[in-house]
Amino acid sequence: MANDKALSREQWERFCYCRDNGHIDFVQKADTCERFFAGKHWINEDLALLREQRRPAITINKTIATIGTILGEQIQNRVEVLFRPKAGAPAEVADALSKVWLGISQDNQLPWVRSDVFCDGIIRSRGFYDVRLDFSDSLVGDVRISLLNGKNVLIDPDAEEYDPDQWADCFVTKWMTWQEIEILYGKKYADELKARAGSMFAYGLDSIEFYRDRFMGVGTTGLAPYDPGEEEGVTRSVRVIERQYRKLAKQEHFVDVEAGDTRPVPENWDRDRIALLLEKAGGRLAVTEQRVRRIRWTVTADDLVLHDDWSPYRHFTVVPYFPYFRYGTTIGLVENLIGPQEILNKASSQELHVINTTANSGWVIEDGSLSNMTIPELEARGAQTGLVLVYNKSAQPPQKIQPNQVPTGLDRVTYKAEEHIKTISNVSDSMMGFDREDVAAKAIAYKQQRGSVNLTKVLDNLERTDYLLARNVLDIVQAYYTEPRLLTITHDDFAHEAEQIEVNAPNPATGEIVNDLTLGEYDIVITSSPYRASLEDSQFEQALSLRKEGVAVPDRVLIENSRLLGRADIIKEMEASQNSPEAQAQAELQMRGMQAEVALKEAEVARTQADAAKKGADAQAKASEAGEDTQAKEALELRKMMLEFEFKQRELEMKQREMEMKLQAKQVEQANDLAYKQAERQQEIEAKAREAELQESIRRAQALRGEGEGESELNPQKRS
Repeated sequence: MANDKALSREQWERFCYCRDNGHIDFVQKADTCERFFAGKHWINEDLALLREQRRPAITINKTIATIGTILGEQIQNRVEVLFRPKAGAPAEVADALSKVWLGISQDNQLPWVRSDVFCDGIIRSRGFYDVRLDFSDSLVGDVRISLLNGKNVLIDPDAEEYDPDQWADCFVTKWMTWQEIEILYGKKYADELKARAGSMFAYGLDSIEFYRDRFMGVGTTGLAPYDPGEEEGVTRSVRVIERQYRKLAKQEHFVDVEAGDTRPVPENWDRDRIALLLEKAGGRLAVTEQRVRRIRWTVTADDLVLHDDWSPYRHFTVVPYFPYFRYGTTIGLVENLIGPQEILNKASSQELHVINTTANSGWVIEDGSLSNMTIPELEARGAQTGLVLVYNKSAQPPQKIQPNQVPTGLDRVTYKAEEHIKTISNVSDSMMGFDREDVAAKAIAYKQQRGSVNLTKVLDNLERTDYLLARNVLDIVQAYYTEPRLLTITHDDFAHEAEQIEVNAPNPATGEIVNDLTLGEYDIVITSSPYRASLEDSQFEQALSLRKEGVAVPDRVLIENSRLLGRADIIKEMEASQNSPEAQAQAELQMRGMQAEVALKEAEVARTQADAAKKGADAQAKASEAGEDTQAKEALELRKMMLEFEFKQRELEMKQREMEMKLQAKQVEQANDLAYKQAERQQEIEAKAREAELQESIRRAQALRGEGEGESELNPQKRS
């Protein structure tokens, strides 16, 4: 690439505009917030002045304790990303995409990266992901999600939307070594920058960072001169400026003729691949050229253009998180705690100073009146316990200066400062676990719930960032995960079972692509759930309460949601014992016993119904006898005889069935008795075997003791 001086100048001027219009103010605020979070609340000038006046400078870091509670609240709530089909997309591909996302999350340790981004956001008011393809481990490329230093990311000063798709551009700067520049951009650029190290750089020293965020601690930035004797693969001394910005250009798009949806044609697709896709679509897709705003990617170091080309991604690689966002203004949680924290430190220091002056308020003495010490010695030892002063007879006795009284309400100032910290941060004593002992548990739980509600907006914006992150990852996967892949994921269940999923794999039988990730459009569903340990505790308590209330909660549910270390092994042993022949036979006997009890109850009901029918027939017969109709009387007599015969027959059947049920119940009882006796006999055999082993051990011990006594009698020295 030719060295484009005009392009590097344009990039530098835009960089300076973004740096000077808001970013320097953000860096200063971020440094102050980081300092207060770390407990460095006093500036060096104030500390020197207080030290000179021999006054204390106390630091009571309530900020880190408050922010730690909020960080714990975020860690206890994990996010789950699911993809759902849209516009006729296959449901099985949506499930495959959800599993691909889970695999990418596990490869990048995303929960930890997410916690770091959240921490940057609530402390500095800005946290950033970086999402791009990485080819260090695989030639086909893997999605890499990493954490960006917020002070190295410059946002479009004119932007007023949360979503980076609405930003005009975005800068990411970093310090790089000569070796890193050579690997990423070529040896000639590294050599040219190395040759410039001894001369003046075109654009001077970089000044966006006042302090570098490194293990080296506080140090001013600037391009350090190259030292040939220094290891060039270690020292990061070149500032590289990377800019992603939108620019109008023509680009080919796939168009769905039926639905009207469009999608850009990937840059790495040749004509043969495009033609193959159009042929598979069967006339549903067409290719058209449109004028769109594409992302241009330019990288410079000083006045050298290291890279300038169209971005391979549809979105910026930067994904932001802002706890509070108001039309370009980002607000964190630490910046509003600085004032109350300073009041707490100063009031506590002043209170300690008053106490110190009370113990050593000073002395009033006559010149030359002391006989056992000098004035400097009294000044040094005047506050010691048991001090004895000897003064001359003709002199005035020494007098201790009456100290000032502690100002009224000074202790209330520190109390108010602590209350201000709780109120501003929305972190109460209940959320920190410091509630009084006389407060009811339900009241504490309710106040903790309300405290979490106060942080809803902060966590809601984190879920918005999760959506933007999933959207960018989905676009990268659909554009570049085109070859067959075998992914292994580990499920977040109690057993942590692994699963392998194959995507973009051709089916030899049908010729179709199984789990083709490049097809279809999908909605992104973000759900937040408690951390698994907290979720298991809650589920276990609820299941146990239902069991106590009489609900038949299976034993497996209780074991799964318990905190036992060997939960999976316990469940496997339990299922194995339940599937054993002895357990199945026992269960079958219990089932037969239950069936026998049900049959007995049915027989009792049938007998009751027959008695009722007989009584009704008798009543009808008596009513007929009182009448004059002989024919009706004969009919009733016949009906009575039939009912009596039917009753006797049913009674006989019931007796027979009752005998069968009793016989069956007796068989069940005998089988249970037999199983119990066998188990009891087995226990007796094992007990006798253990008793025999014990007797044998006692016998051996006695034999050994006898041998030892015999030897001691034969050998007096050994006996002594």
